[in-house]
Amino acid sequence: MLRAYDSAQFSPLGRIKAFWRFYHDLRLGAMAKDYPASPKAQQLQEFKKQRLTYILVVSALCIAFYVLGAWQNTTLPKPIGNSAITRVGCDPTVATTQSSGSAPSFGPGSGEVLDFDAHHRLTINNTDGDGELQQFPACPLNFSEYTPCEDRTRGRRFDRTMLVYRERHCPGKDEQVRCLIPAPPGYRTPFKWPRSRDYAYFNNIPHKELSIEKAVQNWIQVEGDKFKFPGGGTMFPRGADAYIDDIDKLISLSDGKIRTAVDTGCGVASWGAYLLKRNIIAMSFAPRDTHEAQVQFALERGVSAIIGVMGKHRLPYPSRAFDMAHCSRCLIPWHAHDGLYLAEVDRILRPGGYWILSGPPINWKTHHAGWERTKEDLKQEQDKIEDVARSLCWNKVVEKRDLSIWQKPKNHLECANIKKTYKTPHICKSDNPDAAWYRQMEACVTPLPEVSNQGEVAGGAVEKWPERAFLVPPRIKRGMIPGLDAKKFDEDKKLWEKRVAYYKRTIPIAENRYRNVMDMNANMGGFAASLVKYPVWVMNVVPVNSDRDTLGAIYERGFIGTYQDWCEAFSTYPRTYDLLHADNLFSIYQDRCDITDILLEMDRILRPEGTAIIRDTVDVLTKVQAITKRMRWESRIMDHEDGPFNPEKVLMAVKTYWTAKAEEEH
Repeated sequence: MLRAYDSAQFSPLGRIKAFWRFYHDLRLGAMAKDYPASPKAQQLQEFKKQRLTYILVVSALCIAFYVLGAWQNTTLPKPIGNSAITRVGCDPTVATTQSSGSAPSFGPGSGEVLDFDAHHRLTINNTDGDGELQQFPACPLNFSEYTPCEDRTRGRRFDRTMLVYRERHCPGKDEQVRCLIPAPPGYRTPFKWPRSRDYAYFNNIPHKELSIEKAVQNWIQVEGDKFKFPGGGTMFPRGADAYIDDIDKLISLSDGKIRTAVDTGCGVASWGAYLLKRNIIAMSFAPRDTHEAQVQFALERGVSAIIGVMGKHRLPYPSRAFDMAHCSRCLIPWHAHDGLYLAEVDRILRPGGYWILSGPPINWKTHHAGWERTKEDLKQEQDKIEDVARSLCWNKVVEKRDLSIWQKPKNHLECANIKKTYKTPHICKSDNPDAAWYRQMEACVTPLPEVSNQGEVAGGAVEKWPERAFLVPPRIKRGMIPGLDAKKFDEDKKLWEKRVAYYKRTIPIAENRYRNVMDMNANMGGFAASLVKYPVWVMNVVPVNSDRDTLGAIYERGFIGTYQDWCEAFSTYPRTYDLLHADNLFSIYQDRCDITDILLEMDRILRPEGTAIIRDTVDVLTKVQAITKRMRWESRIMDHEDGPFNPEKVLMAVKTYWTAKAEEEH
């Protein structure tokens, strides 16, 4: 009680007044006790009741308004499943057409006009001289399948030796285009998975070349306004499913031990498409070459694929990534250049992983006439491949009819003895086997982490799928990634479960609207792990500018991904992803390159009516949103899942539907 009349806070006169107030209140209290029926006592009691009522009412109002305000800022509008987004008007070079599908709507009602304006203002320079930011123009129709870093015209400037001209060669500043890549006239939303595995709309990829060139091999057929993919291939005329069954009889593909695979020279990725029913996901790659749009067909089918080639540079994957590698008549000279290409496969194969080869020169006694090569030539090629495999310390598991399978050792304890016989390729001296971005291949054996006994798996064993997706990866468990440990991994796993639950309140993740998903800054792969129960696959991208390299750990979890510098274009065709996710990506790159170019690249690879989720600080998102308005996107900045007081926000955006004019075809 005395604290309420603490005299230290008053002046000398105030101290005297405080003392008398204390004495007066003390007297009133005593009188109330001795004379409860006295007028002064009753007055004091009434005053106390009124003061208590006032405090309770004010407190209740404060709490009520706080809860109301928090609810208004955190409640997300539910998507309208059957409503389409508002179509935007086209500029003179494009025209809007009716979409076959619908995009998620951010409005709580079908007729409500939403306020998409950012309320955090940011000044953006306008170089066009007028008062409004200019819309990006549409590119001409001949840019419809533009792949900036695999442009064939630019590629002709480079050496054809070892297919260097088909590797990545990105445009310089003077060659960059700042226009929106148009969808071809008549573009339609692709079929939903799993029907998309077997069918695609002709207007989406208007190329008949493969249906004619590969007609006998059953790669692809034209049926009216659709393509049909029978599942055939050069070395599996009975279909990919039967071919995979043949492999399964030689090594088990159904016990969960094999989860990640790489298909070199994939065609339209039918091998990868049919592996999915066995819970195996393949990174299928092929160059952009005379086999027009083969990777584009794969992605249109909803199958993971990327433009790539075995040239002079390493493949953009970490060491010890894949459980299985495959080549079906991929025409890669495995025996050439001192075994350079097989050494690269060895680098990216997990200890104990398999390499499968079908096609020349395997089973040359049966096929030599059809391949129009002599028996001696084919036998010599196979002998050289066998020698390279032994020099890499591989063990040949089996050769049966058209299939031959080798296995990489679990560790290198016995490899030292083998290298006494095979001097080349030598043991690599590179200090970082995971460095793969524009790093030249080396004809050497990538050393494995040390082990204590012959049965131990170098670098640590992984569990079977699907358990491995949610367990601490060996690279993190062993402290091989600075700053990460088991505790942070578990925290990250819970964080992404919470975030995906938050996203589901806004976008239809669980409604089979999305199939091809890209996480542009994947960290530990938590976003992909939280999507495992949905019919999607995720391309996990680890920027080469990140503070830490986590791509190896992502592969250990049973997911696939690639390295990428987002100041350059991604190795894919336009309109190949349904959902893009960028977690603090622009904070990483805003001082490295123009984020406008990153957003234009996102627009290039996102399907019409596809969705982008961008997480970053509100200042960054305000700038991003201003640019997306120039790209014909509809967007809204949402609060963080923890509420409005977190400085990080979430931008939800939809790319609107529009196509090039039909007249441009003529």
